[in-house]
Amino acid sequence: MKLRYKSSRSTISLVLIIAIVLGFAIDLYKIQIRDNEYYTKQNNTVDTYTVPIEAARGEIVDRNGNSLVTNRQGNSIILNAVYFPSAKDNKQRNEIIYNLIKLFESNDEEFAQNLPLEYDKSGNIRFKRDGQNIEQDIETMKSADMLNLQHYATAQNCYDAVMEKYGIEGYDKITALKIGNIRYELTRLLFSYENPVTIADDVSDETVAKIKEDKNTYLGADVQVVAYREYVDGSIAPHILGTVRKINAEEYEEKKDDGYNITDQIGESGIEQAMESALKGTPGELTITVDKDGNITEEVTKKPIQGNTVVLTIDRDLQVIAQNKLKEVCDKVDSLSSAGAVVVEDCNNGEILAAASYPTYNLNDYYDKYDQLSKNSRNPLWSRFALGTYAPGSTFKPVTAAAALEAGTINSDTTYVCEGTKEFYGQPFKCLHGNAHGTENVRLALKDSCNMFFYNTALDTGIDKIDEYATAFGLGQKTGIEIAESSGILSSPDNRENAGGIWRIGDTMLTAIGMSDNLFTPLQLANYCSTLANGGTRYEVHLVKSVIEASSGIVNDKNKNAVDTMDLSQNTLDNIYQGMRMVATSGGPSLIYDQLSTNVACKTGTSEVIVNGIKRNNGFLITYAPYEKPEIAISSVVELAGSGSETAEMTAEIIKYWYQNNTDAKNNQKTGTLL
Repeated sequence: MKLRYKSSRSTISLVLIIAIVLGFAIDLYKIQIRDNEYYTKQNNTVDTYTVPIEAARGEIVDRNGNSLVTNRQGNSIILNAVYFPSAKDNKQRNEIIYNLIKLFESNDEEFAQNLPLEYDKSGNIRFKRDGQNIEQDIETMKSADMLNLQHYATAQNCYDAVMEKYGIEGYDKITALKIGNIRYELTRLLFSYENPVTIADDVSDETVAKIKEDKNTYLGADVQVVAYREYVDGSIAPHILGTVRKINAEEYEEKKDDGYNITDQIGESGIEQAMESALKGTPGELTITVDKDGNITEEVTKKPIQGNTVVLTIDRDLQVIAQNKLKEVCDKVDSLSSAGAVVVEDCNNGEILAAASYPTYNLNDYYDKYDQLSKNSRNPLWSRFALGTYAPGSTFKPVTAAAALEAGTINSDTTYVCEGTKEFYGQPFKCLHGNAHGTENVRLALKDSCNMFFYNTALDTGIDKIDEYATAFGLGQKTGIEIAESSGILSSPDNRENAGGIWRIGDTMLTAIGMSDNLFTPLQLANYCSTLANGGTRYEVHLVKSVIEASSGIVNDKNKNAVDTMDLSQNTLDNIYQGMRMVATSGGPSLIYDQLSTNVACKTGTSEVIVNGIKRNNGFLITYAPYEKPEIAISSVVELAGSGSETAEMTAEIIKYWYQNNTDAKNNQKTGTLL
């Protein structure tokens, strides 16, 4: 038994030894023969780095495929950490940066200067005073990740910290600050092997040639071909298209897992911001390999994919007409003070065909003239059609008429006598301009804009019913448009009480004629007019018609979305339509509208404002066309215009283009467009 045990143990040991030797032999075979090339390469490799390749943003086009925002190729200068001296060698880094600054200045190139410090006229260092986010920039500079200073640190404290941190010595103070700017930029943008940093954008061919020819003087500097945002005409629809900017640190932290790099651009406003996920391209990858001898190889291992094309609902030519006519009317009213907006909407799907705000700006000037634009007292950056809120005046009266007719408090034959003025509950109220209109029914009251008729109607109908229909028409609430917009205010007891006020019966009367607390955007007025014109279906307003995928060419159309549908009777609609038609044929705008070959219906409005202690009026006009089968609705406001009729010329030009001068284009839009 003992011998058998020893024999068994020896056998097992022998088998184990053979297995181990065989295992080593197999591994040796794999390493030396089968995978020799792989392991040889690994042995020679010190490091491998992956650098993102920026992808161009998608283009933005109008409903007919006309380009509005595209890209062009240009050259930027980057610093690449693979070739640049290490952070331990401040002296050499600063010398190379100094050489680059001299080259940039000799060729009149702009370079990174995001350090929020500057010298005043007396030669004293101070914090910068101009800039879009200057307070945030100063706070970032003092943060633990940057200079690690207390929040109360002075500009001189910050300057001294920059000089010490980056070892900037032996240069005059102006040059030292310039070098500090670029060194700070490298820190701010997380300069590393995987993250080259751009220090100059859109440079000349001469600068490119110098850097490529003299690698030693500009060690670590390289030329990168970049897609720059280009506007076909920067004056067209700037408030719609919007702007882009460099991503900030907070946004980067939120979005880095979504493929964003610290040096990426991001949509800042308008469609650029709203459609960021569609417009942003997919970055590529550049793999950099450094072997044991310091040899560097680069290979594009993933090609970048441009962002998708966003197709807007606007018609470029109609947009230009709307902008030009709006400017013309505003300048005619008061070239120094007047402002306004106009919106054109498709009644049957909520598409915005044009939307203009005045004063305006040019996207090509936005970045260079931002400080000037932001300080302009007339607020050209402000989108009056989406963010401006106005008391709508008598353009609200069709809402009151709809509420009263549907509630049964008035009918087609109900009349009130207008004597021009009347006392209600001990308070005097007057009609428009104090005019006495005599006996008025709802149709005549809309034509004459008779306040007295609607005061009486409001008292019989009540504020709750008026607000119910105003809400259904979308007034005092956002329209759903993709870009930033105001919600406005719908005059109501609840809103008044929430603001700490008291609701009185007079407010119900004033609400009925578009006054009291009512404040609406031109977008809301256009959508309300569209809803009325199509018989009661309120669509979500939108600027994006479709998105064309860059990778596949697939067109993803945006479907129209009905937000609310009112069951308005034909009798209600007929009374309101006929009243609005009479405004167009015998009211203030008739002198203009009579010249059109397209029949329209409209409602004017005015609201009183006080400018420099003087009472003046803003003018409003809502219009739909054609009267027989509405297709488009237009709202317009001109600040300081005496009445809404003063905007009729602008509206008429828009209608004339759409139905007379645009016959071929309109047919194309309906039948065989790109979209």
